[in-house]
Amino acid sequence: MLAASTPPRGRAQFHRYLAKYDGRAPRYTSYPPATEFTPEVGPETYRQWLAELDPGEAISLYLHIPFCKRLCWYCGCNTKVVNNQALISRYVESLREEMVLLDDALPGRLPVKFIHFGGGTPNLLSRDDLTTLFGAIRHVFAVAPGAEISVEADPSVLTPQWSTAAAHHGVSRVSLGVQDLNPAVQSAVNRLETFEQLKAAVDSLRAAGIAAINFDLMYGLPKQTVAGLIHTIDRALTLAPNRIALFGYAHVPWAAPHQRLIQATDLPDTDGRMDLADAAAERLMAAGYVRIGMDHFALQEDPLAKAAHSRALRRNFQGYTTDPCPTLIGLGVSSIGRLPQGYVQNASSEIAWRTALDQGRLPIHRGIAIDAEDRFRGDIIETLLCHLGVDLEAVCGRHDRTLDHLIPERVALADLVHDGLLARRGETYHVTEDGRPFLRTVCAVFDTYRPESAQQYSRIV
Repeated sequence: MLAASTPPRGRAQFHRYLAKYDGRAPRYTSYPPATEFTPEVGPETYRQWLAELDPGEAISLYLHIPFCKRLCWYCGCNTKVVNNQALISRYVESLREEMVLLDDALPGRLPVKFIHFGGGTPNLLSRDDLTTLFGAIRHVFAVAPGAEISVEADPSVLTPQWSTAAAHHGVSRVSLGVQDLNPAVQSAVNRLETFEQLKAAVDSLRAAGIAAINFDLMYGLPKQTVAGLIHTIDRALTLAPNRIALFGYAHVPWAAPHQRLIQATDLPDTDGRMDLADAAAERLMAAGYVRIGMDHFALQEDPLAKAAHSRALRRNFQGYTTDPCPTLIGLGVSSIGRLPQGYVQNASSEIAWRTALDQGRLPIHRGIAIDAEDRFRGDIIETLLCHLGVDLEAVCGRHDRTLDHLIPERVALADLVHDGLLARRGETYHVTEDGRPFLRTVCAVFDTYRPESAQQYSRIV
């Protein structure tokens, strides 16, 4: 069995870092973070931004499917339990109506290179639902040949029939929620599934021609042990996933009330979380996976690993991605879109979302316009997150700024360099292995929006 590792300077040094640098910070899937969105950006602003898009520039789509067969207690997503297929089909019809409104607002039939279905559990969509959705997408948008179409899926409800239908419509990548295969951990978070169900899901996807398979794993769950998590990883690796996302569980019961069903006494402490994260990362890298950013691993031949190697890796609301498109249009309840002018988010309530559609309004509830300063700081933060380092002089050059613009930030970085969390050569800073757990701390140095309390965010470590 693989022993748990500790940070290179030892546990005592790690605790000194923890006392000084731990706290709460965004995960920076956008900058500014979504907590800064306001109702000042609404449907009319969005309509104007859409009209200003270049009709020849490729975009991405995100479709949110907010339904599950069960409520996983760790989940922080906008979702609800539904066991009536008619309700899901009705939601799909509303998604089609949203696309009709977009068709009216867009400057043309924009080319699409990336489509992502998130949730919830998108594989609850029936074959008829998939036909309706893809028909609407291809009517409004010009889906490029070879576009990556990815779907998040629950292996316990994935069927061979769904896999065949998804492949027929061009789905090329599926991310399966595994989390942990230990029955005690599964019971503690209300997500029971067997390895046999996971294997059957993988087999059905590959039989249908969907070769790109991702697994989502979690550490920091209740009742989780290093030995148990390594056993989960070893079993998962027998199925040869192309990518693995290793997420740290974020316990935020004030934001996700159902997390109160998790017994806080069953959660590992900070040392325990680090033992889990370190041991899992070691096992995955020993198996030949390339470590990417904060929490992703990919086989060397996977496009994500190649993008990381060539410095083409990007980060958006789905995490690390190869998607370079400057525009992401979100559809469905609570979905977030990104445009060159700023961010927008649909209403988080299904009732409010439907009401807007019934009234012929784009269902935008809030958003934020971004300026040159936001783009500058967002570039620094994304570069740090994707490559664990940044050349500040180069970024300043891209944004017509001088290093004097970052005097307070460079003072803060000097402290991180002194403590060994960063290494510096000229104006290029790299995150050390000691500093990797504190990557969001480094990013927060450049965040001018971060409130003093930051209580709405998860802990950094």
